[in-house]
Amino acid sequence: MLLLGIDVGTSSIKVSVVDSASGNILSRAQYPDVEAEILAPKYGWAEQSPDLWWEHVQQAILICNAKQKYNPLSIAAIGIAYQMHGLVIVDENQNSLRNSIIWCDSRAVKIGDQALKDLGEDFALSHLLNSPGNFTASKLAWVKQNEPEVYSKISKMMLPGDYISMKLTGEITTSISALSEGIFWDFATNSLSQEVMTYYGFKASLIPEIIPVFSEHGQLTKTVAQKLGLKEGIPVAYKAGDQPNNALSLNVTKPGEVAATAGTSGVIYGVTDQLLSDKQSRVNTFAHVNHSTIDQRLGVLLCINGTGSMNRWTKSLFDSSMNYATMNSVAKNVAPGSDGLLVLPFGNGAERMLNNKMVGVHFQHIDLNLHTQAHIFRAVQEGIAFAFRYGLDILKENGMQPSIIRAGRSNLFLSDIFSQSFVNITGIPVELYENDGSYGAAVGAGIGAGIYQSADEAFINKKPVQLIEPNIENLEEQYQKWKKLLERQLNTTN
Repeated sequence: MLLLGIDVGTSSIKVSVVDSASGNILSRAQYPDVEAEILAPKYGWAEQSPDLWWEHVQQAILICNAKQKYNPLSIAAIGIAYQMHGLVIVDENQNSLRNSIIWCDSRAVKIGDQALKDLGEDFALSHLLNSPGNFTASKLAWVKQNEPEVYSKISKMMLPGDYISMKLTGEITTSISALSEGIFWDFATNSLSQEVMTYYGFKASLIPEIIPVFSEHGQLTKTVAQKLGLKEGIPVAYKAGDQPNNALSLNVTKPGEVAATAGTSGVIYGVTDQLLSDKQSRVNTFAHVNHSTIDQRLGVLLCINGTGSMNRWTKSLFDSSMNYATMNSVAKNVAPGSDGLLVLPFGNGAERMLNNKMVGVHFQHIDLNLHTQAHIFRAVQEGIAFAFRYGLDILKENGMQPSIIRAGRSNLFLSDIFSQSFVNITGIPVELYENDGSYGAAVGAGIGAGIYQSADEAFINKKPVQLIEPNIENLEEQYQKWKKLLERQLNTTN
C-alpha cells in the first residue's frame, strides 16, 4: 500500500508518496519552485492565503502523479504536516474569511502579554504550560478586537493543516496537539481551557471536533479525488504541526529523544513525559503526536524564527542567482570564526526565546579592509549556529540533556559549515537522516490508518546517513563575544 504525505510549509508545499512495506519514497514534488511570498501589510505582520496553499497542494500532488512512478489509485491514506501556530478562519460554507495570520506574525504579542497578566503566571504555566503569547488564541483575539465584522462570520477556527484536511474531505477536526500549540488546551484538567475561552470571549462552537492525531479526520471527497486522480474515500489519517511531525519523521517519540531542524525557522524539539514549563516561556511545551491523557508525551520546543530565512536573505542580497551550494563553497575559503565578524540572525519577527523581543539582524565588527562576501556567508551560518547554542542552554535549564540530536539532511543541515559549527558549539553529535516533513506525514498516515502498529515498526528500515561529531575547531571564544553582543542588544530593545 502507498501513503501520501503533504507538508504545508511557509516556503512551499512538499508531497511524498511512500511505499509502506519498504519505507522507500517513490516520488517527491514541491510547489512552487520559488519560495512562496509572505505578505506583510504592516511592520511585524505576516500573512499567507489559505486558498493559495490549497492550490499549491493540488499542483504538488499532480506533479508527483505525473512522474508515473506509482499508481495513484494505490494510495491508501493521507497525512498532513503544517506550519504551526497559524490562524485560519472559515464561515459556515467553509470559505476562508481572511488571509491566515501565520506563525511569525507579531501583531498579537501585546494581547498575549496582557492575557498572561490577567490570567496569572502561575495559572498559565501550570495549566497551559506556556504564556498565551503570540499563539493562535491571541491571534484570534486580535481578529475579534480589530476586525469585528470578520469575526462575526466565523463558523470554525483552525490551524493550517486543519484547513487543508477540510478541503480534501469536507470535514473539520482538530486534536489535543493542535489545540495545545494554539494555547487552547488545559493540561491540568485535560480539556479545552475554559479560562482561555472565557477570557477572550470565544464561543466553544468555534472549536472543531477534537480527535486523536492518529485517526480518521475525514475521507477524500469524490470531487477532489477525481481532480487529483486518487481513490474516493481514502482517509486523512494524520495531522500534526511541522515540528512534532519532524520529530516523528526522525522516530523521536520517547522521553529524552531530541530532534532538530533548520528550515525557514530553526527548532530543537525534545520529548518528555513531564509537564514542563519555562518560567519565561522562552521555550514552549505542547502535546506531542503520541500524547494521550493516560500516557503523556510532551514536546519541548525551542524556536528561532530567522534561520533559513536569514540565509535566504543573505543570498538574495548578494546574488539571487547563486545557489546555496555555491554560497557554502565560497564560505569555506574563510576560517572558523569568520575573522571576528559577528551576526545576530533575528530579523523574522518577535523571538520567543528572547522574551518576544524583536531584536533584528545585526552585523558587528565589519572590517572594510578584511571582510569579504565569503566572510559574511560564513558568519551568517555561524551566527545561526550560535543562536541554536543559546537556545539549547535554555533547554538545559529546563531539564533537557540530549546526548545526541537527530536531524534531516536538508535545508541548512546540507551545509558542512553550518552542521559542523552546530555540533562544535553545542558539543552534541548530530545524526542526519534522509527525510523531510512530507515523509513524516506519510508515515503518520500509515500509523493513523493502522498499516503500521507503531512508530518503531514504521521506521525499522531507517538508518542515519551521516554522523557529525565535534572536531578541533574551537568557536567558544567567538560565541561568548556573540552572546555579549546579543545581551547588549536585548538591553536596548523594548
